[in-house]
Amino acid sequence: KKLKECIKLLDDYKYSTLPPGVSADQLWEAQKIKQAIIHPDTGEKIFMPFRMSGYVPFGTPIVIGLLLPNQTVMSTIIWQWLNQSHNACVNYANRNATKPSPTSKFLQGYIGAVTTAVSIAVGLNALIQKANKLSPSTRVIIQRFVPFPAVASANICNVALMRHNELSEGIDVLDNNGSVVGSSKIAARHAIMETAFTRVVLPMPIFVLPPIIMSYLERLQFLQRNRRLLLPIHSVVCLVTFGLSLPVAISLFPQMSQIEVSCLEPEIAMATDCRVLTYNKGL
Repeated sequence: KKLKECIKLLDDYKYSTLPPGVSADQLWEAQKIKQAIIHPDTGEKIFMPFRMSGYVPFGTPIVIGLLLPNQTVMSTIIWQWLNQSHNACVNYANRNATKPSPTSKFLQGYIGAVTTAVSIAVGLNALIQKANKLSPSTRVIIQRFVPFPAVASANICNVALMRHNELSEGIDVLDNNGSVVGSSKIAARHAIMETAFTRVVLPMPIFVLPPIIMSYLERLQFLQRNRRLLLPIHSVVCLVTFGLSLPVAISLFPQMSQIEVSCLEPEIAMATDCRVLTYNKGL
């Protein structure tokens, strides 16, 4: 109901039929709600766990699981599988949807990302276990950092495979009036590279800071006497770090990105007088 009210308010503003008494703050709030829920290409609601606004609350339990110390091979596989399953759905739900994407592409991306993450994580854990020169305490600390290279490389693979269809089909580029000028594979490549870069930046603080913070906190006498508090504190540290890093990573590139016409295909350059075109990068 609230979403419908916001959309109606924005439509009234667009067509100059806005009722008196509506403030600018109300309009901006309506815009925020609409953009958080509605996909800009399809105009349909994004399922709550796969929205960017739902990334932190639904993803934090998985991050906590990934960063738990003393992981077994099976627990590593399960948490990496859960993480990449969630990421695959987020990537698909927030993709550029100007062209239809078959279910087979989704399955390819899903299988590829999960296989990459699990293989790297299990492989790194196995190498650390065989490193006899490392002390047990050093080994535990290093194991806590294993999720980052596994997740970062899998995230790149996830984005590339989940949105591979855009590279072959291209994505729509728009002029200053919002009209479609053409379909560009070059713009699609830019969109996927920008999105993949944000997926590498995003896990950096999430998987680096909590292990450092927790390794320090675990040495405190208070927590050594109250071991039951370690998991709640670990959870809060992960939640705060995730909540701070997500907006930073997403803000690196605007969702509606711009590209110079001279960088695009010749047929698109000949079809418009604009010097710069816009495309939906996706999130």
